[in-house]
Amino acid sequence: MSHLVFDPLVRWSSDFRLQPRLARQWRQIDARTLRFYLRDGVVFHSGRALSSEDVRWTLQRLQTSPDFKALFAPVERVEIVDRLTFDVVTREPYPLLLNVMTYVFPMDRQFYSGTDSQGRPKDALIKHGDSFAATHASGTGPFRVTYREQGVRMEFSRFERYWDPDTGNVEKIVLTPIKKGPTRVAALLSGDVDFIAPVPPNDFPRLQRSAAVRLITMPGTRIILLQLNQQRRPEFQDVRVRQAIVHAVNNRAIVAKIMKGFGVAAGQLSPAGYPGHVPELVPRYDLGKAQRLMAEAGYSQGFTVTMMAPNNRYVNDEKIAQAVAAMLARIGIKVHLKTLPKAQYWPAFDRRAADMMMIGWHADTEDSANFSEFLVACPDPDTGWGQYNSGGYCNRQIDDLLRQAASQTEPAQRARLLQEIEKILYRDAAFVPLHWQNLAWAAKRSLAVEGVVNVMNFPYLGDLTM
Repeated sequence: MSHLVFDPLVRWSSDFRLQPRLARQWRQIDARTLRFYLRDGVVFHSGRALSSEDVRWTLQRLQTSPDFKALFAPVERVEIVDRLTFDVVTREPYPLLLNVMTYVFPMDRQFYSGTDSQGRPKDALIKHGDSFAATHASGTGPFRVTYREQGVRMEFSRFERYWDPDTGNVEKIVLTPIKKGPTRVAALLSGDVDFIAPVPPNDFPRLQRSAAVRLITMPGTRIILLQLNQQRRPEFQDVRVRQAIVHAVNNRAIVAKIMKGFGVAAGQLSPAGYPGHVPELVPRYDLGKAQRLMAEAGYSQGFTVTMMAPNNRYVNDEKIAQAVAAMLARIGIKVHLKTLPKAQYWPAFDRRAADMMMIGWHADTEDSANFSEFLVACPDPDTGWGQYNSGGYCNRQIDDLLRQAASQTEPAQRARLLQEIEKILYRDAAFVPLHWQNLAWAAKRSLAVEGVVNVMNFPYLGDLTM
């Protein structure tokens, strides 16, 4: 959505290079200051010209968002140099500032200022509910929203004054939610739609047999995991119980049987290639050890818990949750499982509505620290750390190591700090790792989809050509 209707200052290429977008270039002024130079001639859908003030307004808004304040916490201020030039000043030297700036999609500050027809502030941040920004958009992106029926259909038309004439040639895009994977595949094969995502692994052979479509896959870095709520369940405060649960879940079998090999079983947050990855921290299914740990903790008879998971957010999410529930039954933990469509699941997740909850996370910064800051750091509404830590796990040593890593500019030393975090999380069984989910899309052969899909799973549909 953001890459269709807005534009970021910079974005990742498919080979993990940072590409100039609204920022045509940047340079380091000093250890804490990065200067950006905006493109001239960029206009919002409202017709207003983009300026440095819009960027500052947008970044300050992000810093008040519960979801994004942790990501932008290192930023101290934005200083305006002139209409198209601004400096981003960090509190300390911050090695990931450019990575973070891929999440700055400048908003039209005048369009989103003032009040709406009901007297409500147009810049209000409302996560689950009605807001002006949820139903009105003025971005700089290649497409404008021309129709929206929530949960049914969304239409986009090419913005005639888009600043980049060298992008795709598609004039109109219609997005249609189709919950069931096999139904999505059938729609593509029948010609009702041109492009689908995600593709269920069970349907790969069906697509590969078709001459009219092509399947595009790549390894992913999104970790799928379960969190154990230590506030709701005192049993989860015992590390032996958490270790037992981790040892009871055969995530290699889940990848092999449910995901059809379309994923990598995980023992930690950081995938291979990330600075925090520790090769020795492998999956550790061992049913006998799990049963012994339960007995040592005084729960040989087990106990009953609730679990919630989405049923249309991750690949095979409902089946995965069902498999985990069956595995936990073998160590005496009876699971009452409830699955929900993602629109209903995320408000329930924010309420911490079950003892165990599923979440998937792709690192916003393509870096190990982002996993820990959001998923396992001690929950703190002021800083935004632990925003998605539904288990309430809290280890101050983790937070201290994260703070050290945030200002460490020497890559090898920073990697050692992040690897120490993974080792502590592994020892504490802070969460139940499942797998890193691979990515799959399918499209008609007339679409040059390979050029717009990427490991971040943000298809750049504005670049799409037919």
